[in-house]
Amino acid sequence: MTGSPHVLRQYALLADGHRGALIGPRGEIAWMCAPRFDSDAVFADLIGGDSAFAITPSGRFVWGGHYEDGSLIWRSRWVTTDGITECREALAYPGDAHRAVLIRRLIAVRGDACASLTFAPASGFGRRGMTHLARDDRGCWHAMCGSLHIKLHGAAHAAVVREGSGMAALRCDLKLTEGSHHDVVVEVSDQPAGDPLPNPDALWVTTETHWNTALPRFDTSIAARDARHAYAVLLGLTTPGGGMVAASTMSLPERAAQHRNYDYRYVWLRDQCYAGQAVAVDGPHRVLDDAVTFVTERLLTYGPDLKPAYRVDGTAVPDERSVQLPGYPGGSDVVGNHAHSQFQLDVFGEALLLFAAAASHGHLDGDGYRAAAAAASAIAKRWHEPDAGVWELKPRRWTHSRLTCVAGLRAIAAHAPAGDAAGFETLADTILAGSADCVHPSGRWQRAPDDPRVDAALFVPALRGAVAPDDPRTTATMRAILCELEDDGFVYRFHHGDQPLASAEGAFLLCGFWAALACWQQGDLVGATRYFERNRAACGPPGLFGEEYDVEQRQIRGNIPQAFVHALLIESSLRMAQPREPVSPSARTERNRHDH
Repeated sequence: MTGSPHVLRQYALLADGHRGALIGPRGEIAWMCAPRFDSDAVFADLIGGDSAFAITPSGRFVWGGHYEDGSLIWRSRWVTTDGITECREALAYPGDAHRAVLIRRLIAVRGDACASLTFAPASGFGRRGMTHLARDDRGCWHAMCGSLHIKLHGAAHAAVVREGSGMAALRCDLKLTEGSHHDVVVEVSDQPAGDPLPNPDALWVTTETHWNTALPRFDTSIAARDARHAYAVLLGLTTPGGGMVAASTMSLPERAAQHRNYDYRYVWLRDQCYAGQAVAVDGPHRVLDDAVTFVTERLLTYGPDLKPAYRVDGTAVPDERSVQLPGYPGGSDVVGNHAHSQFQLDVFGEALLLFAAAASHGHLDGDGYRAAAAAASAIAKRWHEPDAGVWELKPRRWTHSRLTCVAGLRAIAAHAPAGDAAGFETLADTILAGSADCVHPSGRWQRAPDDPRVDAALFVPALRGAVAPDDPRTTATMRAILCELEDDGFVYRFHHGDQPLASAEGAFLLCGFWAALACWQQGDLVGATRYFERNRAACGPPGLFGEEYDVEQRQIRGNIPQAFVHALLIESSLRMAQPREPVSPSARTERNRHDH
């Protein structure tokens, strides 16, 4: 059943806050883990797992599709030789922790429609197919996939077939007259079947209603529609416990055959902080509160021993391992992530920036402030230590890490009691003075005391208030980044030796949006618009972004959708709509103290 996957730009995301599914242009669910994001996949065709769930038009067709505005309800659209067929797709929203419900409505838009349905889930990344397969008297199919309970509604006339692997599959044709529709509903649960599912109409109404009330308007954004879509992606990736996974997928290669395949189905605290700070530019929306909740709990539990990433339930990320699948072409399968063993200093600074953003809206409670104090204490204790940094590399005294802490300390000082604020400011001054060895002879910031290269992450100190926008180190750093790391409006992280930028990796879209913000901060609206528009176009028709973008081949690279890229699209679209008002960190601190 495993077929050739598509380029990543062609996949759309369905998500319900507990798990995500990728749907391809032929109506195939190529990826879905259940019951939660970091569970084993039950549909894993994307990386070579033996499983399938497709509703595909019969005969010749060309594909298209779009999201319904302000939602993760996707409409696959196929123009056939005889008419137009659509399939409305969603994970029932809001989701249930134990039960994933996929709802799919085939619609004969113009002319009659004929499509084929194939259903062959297999838990354990395609290892365990359906057993105990039976149809009840209502025409609903029931089966087990390992420990998962499976139901299929809407295919009562399907036939049971055996594939070459010996696994069971259900297949049937679906024929509709013009103007009619047919619903197919799938339930995947880690618990025995309970109450019957509501009818499809009720599922669709509930899903529509909750999406329609969940998203802010972002009316002040320069790209309100894209910002709303990006927020829907973040919301779909955020669990009820507050944890937002970095992406819904694993093992999608950043570079073909370079062994750079990672599992991003976990909560990176830094990414969560980026998302919270981004939406806070508009208001105290749920993504901000969820970020504060999750980061607060981790800081109060672990303090200076905070890890950069956790599972959605707050437990440790597992070690890396293989499940022995072919992987996405050019990659290999990897479950787990080595980041769980790293120390990343900048996470503490980002947490303080997040808490300050929440406090500016009156959304930082006592536990949140205690977590902020714990983050400041951890910085005081550990800022001298080498860390893995934002790019998760060999430990060094990374400039970005230390200056992010400076920014966080200055930001939270504006919302702290006078005694605490003075201590935070003093610590920030001490770290900044101690970073003098991170200044390049040319006057710009360099990556680390023992690494003179420039790094796109060094946009961040000025953007977050560690140093002033008009500080000579800021302007020199910006010039160097755009001179050395930019290519046709896209920005790379840093140079990998002497090889050309594009030979080592793709451009980082996060860095491209940082460039837009940096230009805006400097009053260069033309440059800001150029970088913003270039990078927001680095996606496919579903408007999903990966971590990297192959500038030469114009393809998405890495796991999708990458949450922090969507977060920075939101932030840059909101900030660039505001009048430019450069204010030094010290002046901003004094103004905020006066306001409060």
